[in-house]
This record gives sequence, structure tokens and C-alpha cells, in this order.
Amino acid sequence: MTRLQMKIMLNIGILLVLFGCAKEEAVPVVVDFEFEVFNDDFSIPVQVVFFNRTVGGDEYEWKFEGGVPSRSVNRNPGVIQYDAKGTYTIELISTNQDGETGSKTLEIQIDDPVIIDFEVTNLVDNFSPAVYEITNNSTGASSFSWTFEGGVPASSSEQNPGQIVFAAPGEHAIRLQIGNGRETHELEKTITVAPLIVADFDFEVAFEDDDFQIPVRAQFTNNSVSETSYVWNFEGANIATSTEINPEVTFTEPGEHTIMLTVTNGKEIQSVSKTIEVFPDTNIRILEDIRLGVNTAHNTNTIGSFFSIEERKVYTAEEINVENESLIDLVFFGLNQNFGENFFTSPSDLSETSFIALQNPKTTKFINSQELDTRIGFNEISVGQFDAIEDDGLFNLTSIEETAPGLQAFDNAIVPRIVLFETQEGKKGAIKIKRFVNDGPNSYVIVDIKVQKK
Repeated sequence: MTRLQMKIMLNIGILLVLFGCAKEEAVPVVVDFEFEVFNDDFSIPVQVVFFNRTVGGDEYEWKFEGGVPSRSVNRNPGVIQYDAKGTYTIELISTNQDGETGSKTLEIQIDDPVIIDFEVTNLVDNFSPAVYEITNNSTGASSFSWTFEGGVPASSSEQNPGQIVFAAPGEHAIRLQIGNGRETHELEKTITVAPLIVADFDFEVAFEDDDFQIPVRAQFTNNSVSETSYVWNFEGANIATSTEINPEVTFTEPGEHTIMLTVTNGKEIQSVSKTIEVFPDTNIRILEDIRLGVNTAHNTNTIGSFFSIEERKVYTAEEINVENESLIDLVFFGLNQNFGENFFTSPSDLSETSFIALQNPKTTKFINSQELDTRIGFNEISVGQFDAIEDDGLFNLTSIEETAPGLQAFDNAIVPRIVLFETQEGKKGAIKIKRFVNDGPNSYVIVDIKVQKK
């Protein structure tokens, strides 16, 4: 072998050694990923998006335990949905062309949806002390915090706190806070405890009995609070007891009588008493300070001239109608403000007046000028006798026969003046004219009336 050949062979050997020592280094796979829950809501259904942060990988395999879909070979698998509560494993495996492999595993906790709700049930009634049953209908929670405003107990951490007692009347808030370790929810409801029981009542006597002479009919009104049953006790009445809410009673015995009302609601009981004083029946109705106008006052509807004993009301011309004209007992005729000619006349005899005739009038007899009545047996009633009348004894002794028309009119020279009358129903009475008031066309007289009630 020549020197040249030996030199070529040596160089080839060196190159082979050098190439044999130069081996390529493999690329490692570093697997990493993240995920994000939509709206940060871990309550089913849960949607999760994954972000692949792997370095050095060429192929990927995702495994989603409990997820839909459950597998993916995409670098980024998109949205995975979880429809059931639980703790699930997420695994990502990645490989590359150098044969390198890597993996990473994470867990995700999926919760039931957190729904807050509870019921409050009143046991028996809402009178103090009121008992309420609390039922928790919430779902998806692992912790519970109750507060009961004004309740016993005042708070609880139980899922179902059971029965709560509220003693103070008024509104009370019941609050529930629940959580699952990741989110919390609150709900408030209000209950109302009825006011404490109070016994109270009023009464009003009938219009025709407001002189409190027996018999006196009275209507009772129960104003009690938070009661469910009632017992009334009456003294001196036509009934001794009643369980009606608003009874009507007639007092038949004179004197001061006690009325007691006892109320209860099954938890409390309370009573209240009031008194009523009624008097013997005098068979006399006393009406005072009645104003009766002259013709112009009546016709201009300023002060009426027509009077109803039953209604105890003065009517002007405008107020008279077919419904009330049959109630009129007395008609005062005053010619003018000078009071030169005045008299009381029957509603059935308005022909001598300027008043319009009534369609269905009563007939009343009058003695306007007692001083002019010379009939044998006529007993005049003086002002003093009128003032002393406390019962109908004097009227029972008086015969009232209407005098002749010429003896009816009177002027204002005698004050006070007594005018006698007898109604269509036979009730006898007397009118005391106390004052003649000159007020121009609105002039009037002021009178008191005493009349038999029956």
C-alpha cells in the first residue's frame, strides 16, 4: 500500500469515528392545560372550556370522566358539558415524533344547582304566642344559617330548624342563608303575629230611645282585637247573655246597669265592662230650641216651617216631597218679620196659608190662643205648668178641641206663649214659644216642645 492510500484510509476512519459520535438529542413533551367554567357556575349543567398549554407535543388524547363528549384528540377540545353532580378526573396525554410522552391529570367538582326555598306554616293560629313550622325546600346546599327575628330560638344552623315560637305582636323576618362552599344564596320571608287580645265595645241607643227612658233599645258593636269568641252579660235587659258578635238588646228595668263583654282566642281571655243608665218611662218627649221660620224663610229654604215629631226635624219648602210629607205634624205660619199674625196649623189644612197643599197630610188639632178660649171645661196650661211637666199626667187631664179659626192667630205680645196640640195618632203636646227673632225675611221663632210618646 502506498503512502497515499494509507493517508486516504486514515481520513476515512477519522470521519467514521466523528459521525458515530454525533447522535441527535430527543425533544421532551411538557403537558399542561387549564380550564374555565362558564359564568363560574359549577351547578349542573356545567359547561367547561379547556386551554391546552402543552409544549413539545404533536398528538393529544383527552379523557373527560363524566363529561360530554368523554374523549377528544384535538389540541383544544372545545366545550365539555357535565350533567351530573360529582368529582371527575380530566386527563391529557401527549406524544411527539421523537417518541416522547407526557400527561397531566386534574379534578373538577360539579355541584347540584343551589336553589333556596323554604315554607313557613302557622300552627293553630297567629295569636301570641304563635308557633310556626319551618320546612327547608332548598337543594344543592351543604350549609344553612337561619335567623328568626323575635323568635325562640333566635337562630339555627340545622337544615330544618323545626318549630319556632314568636311572642311579640307584629311583623317578624325569617332569613335563610345557604351555601355549597363555592356560592351562597339568601332568602327572607315575613310572618305576622296578631296583636295582643283587647276587649272593647261601644253601643248606641235607638233614635226613638235616646231619652234613655225604658224600654231602651241598644245596638252593641264589638270593637275587640284578636278575639275568636264572645260572651256578653247584660243587667236589666230582655236577655241576660249573648254570644253574638254585635247583639241588639232592649233594657226594660230602670237604673244603672252593667254590660260585660268577655272575649277569648284560645290563648288569652279578657273582659271589659261599661254601664248604661236608663230611666222610668214618662211617656213624654222633650224637644228644645227648635227654630221655625216665617213664610219667607221657609220658602227661600233658609229656615223651615214644617216639623216632624217622629223625625225631630224641621223641613223647608224645598225639602218637602212625597216621601216625607206624611211625617209632618206641625206647620208654623208666620206672616212676616213683624210677627203680627202667627199660628200653628194642621198639615191637612193649609188653605189659609201661602203654603202649597200636601198630597198625603196628617191632621193635627191646635189651640193657638188659650187666653181667648172661653169654652166651659177648658183647662189652660200655663208657662209654669209647661216647665214643670215631667210626665204625661197633665196632658191626660187636658181636652184639646180645636178652636174656631178666628181664635187661632196670635202676635208677639205674649212671650213666652203656650200652644196646645194633639196629633193624628192622639198624642197630646204643648209648644212653648220662647222668642220671636226679627231677622228680616229670615225671621223665626224659637220653641220647646213637650209631647206624649204614645
